[in-house]
Parts: sequence; C-alpha cells; structure tokens
Amino acid sequence: MDTIASLFSFITWPVSWVIVQFHKVYGAIFGPDTGWAWGLSIVSLVVLIRICLIPLFVKQIKSTRNMQALQPKMKAIQERYKSDKQRQSEEMMKLYKETGTNPLSSCLPILAQSPFFFALYHVLSAIASGKEIGVIDGPLLASARQAHIFGAPLASKFTDTAAEVAALDASITSVRIVTAVMIVMMSASQFFTQRQLMMKNVDLTVKTPYMQQQKMLMYIFPLIFAGMGINFPVGVLIYWLTTNVWTMGQQMYVINQNPTPGSKAQDSYLQRLLKNITQHGEVRGRRRKAIVKVIVAKGSDRNENERRFFVGLSKAGFAAQADGTVIKSDTIEAEAEGGAAARRQQPKRQTKAQRQAAAAQGAVKDTEEASEPAAEQATTSLEKKPQGQAEVKDEAQGDKPARPSRANSGGSRQGKSGQRKGQQRPKHPSSKK
Repeated sequence: MDTIASLFSFITWPVSWVIVQFHKVYGAIFGPDTGWAWGLSIVSLVVLIRICLIPLFVKQIKSTRNMQALQPKMKAIQERYKSDKQRQSEEMMKLYKETGTNPLSSCLPILAQSPFFFALYHVLSAIASGKEIGVIDGPLLASARQAHIFGAPLASKFTDTAAEVAALDASITSVRIVTAVMIVMMSASQFFTQRQLMMKNVDLTVKTPYMQQQKMLMYIFPLIFAGMGINFPVGVLIYWLTTNVWTMGQQMYVINQNPTPGSKAQDSYLQRLLKNITQHGEVRGRRRKAIVKVIVAKGSDRNENERRFFVGLSKAGFAAQADGTVIKSDTIEAEAEGGAAARRQQPKRQTKAQRQAAAAQGAVKDTEEASEPAAEQATTSLEKKPQGQAEVKDEAQGDKPARPSRANSGGSRQGKSGQRKGQQRPKHPSSKK
C-alpha cells in the first residue's frame, strides 16, 4: 500500500493544503488539536472532491442512458444467438464499439478518486511516522498526531501493534473497535449502494454482460475494501465512508428523479407522476414534461411501466401530448365510464347445473312453440271439410268410439290372440256384418 501511495506523491501537497485550510476553520470552532477538527477537515475534503467530480458523474449518467437505449438491440442479439454465447458476446462488443458506449463507465468516479485516496493515505502514513509532508509542518504534525476519533488516533490502523498505538497515546482495544466498526460500515454502505442500483434501477427483462459485471461488483467490491480496510488509517476510513455515503445519497436522488426505463424505480416514479397529474390536472415542472414527451415519442416501443402509465392517464380522463403536457379529454373519460358500466352490467357466471336446467327449459319451450302451429293447421283443415261429409260419417259410425291415433296405438300386438291393440277400423255401412 505504501508503494502504491508513493506513486501519487505528486498530489500530496494539494491534498495536505486543502486539509490544513479546512482545519483552520474547524479548529477555531472545536479546538485545533481535537479529532473533530481534523476529522471534519477530511470529510470536507471528500465533499470538495465529489463536487469537482459532478461533471464526470453527469458523463457517467449519460453513458448509462446510452446503455439503456441499446437494450432493445441487446435483447435482439440475445434472441438471435441464444445458443451461441461466444457469438453473442462478439456481437455485443461490436455494438458497443459502433455506438461508442463503454460498459465500464460506472467505474469512472472510483477511478477518478483513486489519486486523492492514495494521496490522503500517504499523508496520514507520514503523520503516523512523525514525518512532515506537504504543508503539514512541525506544529501541525504534532496537532494531527494528538487528534483522536472516539479514542482512536487518525493515523492508527487495525494492524498496528500495541507499541505503535501507545506511541500515538491510545490503547490497542480502542483502535481495534473503532477501525472494525468503520470497516463494517464502509463495506455495508458499498454493498447497499450497488444493491440499490441492481434491484431498483436496472431493467431486469434484458440480460447483458453489463448487468453481470454490476452484479459481480456488488459482491466483490465490499469484500475487497473490507480486506484492504484493516490496513487503512482511521483518517482514510473516514474518507472512504464519507464518499460511500455521498455516492449512496447521490444515487438515491438519480433513481428517484431520473430512473432507468423498465426498472422498478421507473414504475414507482410514473405512479407518483400519475398521482400528481390527477391531483393538479397538469404536468408540473420542466423535467417531468421532458419525461412525458420522451414516453409519448416512443410510440409502440413503450415498456410495460410506460404503457401502464398511459392506461392510468386514460382512466383519469387525460391524454398526453407530444410536447409533454396533458389535456382533459371528455371522450376518454366517457369511454372509461362506459367500459366500467358495461363491466358492471355483465351477468353473473352460472353453474353447470343452472346452465343444464336453462337448456332443458329452452327445449320444452321450443317443443311447445312447434306444436302450436301444427294444432292450428289441423283445426283449419277440419273447418275446411264439407259439413255433409262430416254428418254422414258420424251417422255411419253411430255410437262407436273414434279411431285412436296411430301414435297412441304404437302398432303393438295383443297377447296370444295376435290381435292388434286399440280400436279397429270401422266398416263401411253397406258392407255385411
């Protein structure tokens, strides 16, 4: 670690100068030899560095958005070369090269901070050894060696021996406890930051090498820094814990205000936006209008979250415009109400027994309706017969019962005699008995 830190010795002078300037301010408040004055000076150094890195962070966000814009093409490559992983990776790399996208752009802030990190480590190591470095001369060196954070000197490490800790006027137990707690907090904040990115701000419908790298870094980085943390001075642990907290807060802001399309964070953001539009009847804010404008321009390429957002707008009676605004649409509202009324008027679903009973009743009704025309036809035919023929036939038959219908007789035989059941056909009056 000392060898690596010495490579960045050229930046130790500006780092030490910034720390001393902040120490003058905090020393006037808390006292020049206190741990709060020196500790807050290191925290302020981190804040200053991260503010200077904001343009790089914006570039990182733009590169990440380019990766998101390429995801439909990535998904197409995955489907096309599903069985050939090597060809799939080659096509992905070719796509990155053609579009000028760097999948490792998320590591840029870490790489940019590395020189300051190692320069601070070099400064604190010199303080622990009692050597002047940069603008930290004799009086400032003695003040920094006396500064303690919760009983642990700024220049002490977890791996220091009892004699080394005693030289800094502290106990080995205090140093071990403070450094262990700070190492755990540093690793936990690193893990939570990466996990927040993977779980909320990534489109999980597309599996890319970029996602696999992020998932791997989520577990590897905390372990690396936990292993390296035992060799970090307390002041460096303060630096790294502060920068992790800054990164976490910065990332939470980006996830809540400008989430990745297709992610859970986008779904939450669009639901909040829908609620805001419903309450106020308009899209408030230039950034929100820009987001609605982009979604409208996508057309049929909208993801599931964006389609759900537009359905919610339609149900609320709003229509999104190409300029990012919304208008109240009575037609849409009426269609939504009509659809709801139609859904309410739908009959309840019947059971199987109810459907069978209804079918049987329908069959009986059809039979009755079919028999009514037949009866009417028979009555009409009887009325059309001559009256004389009907009277002659009645006299000839006398008191004999009328002939039963063939349907009632059924054409069956009677017992052993073999006679036909039912009434026989009457004989003509002129025939002999």
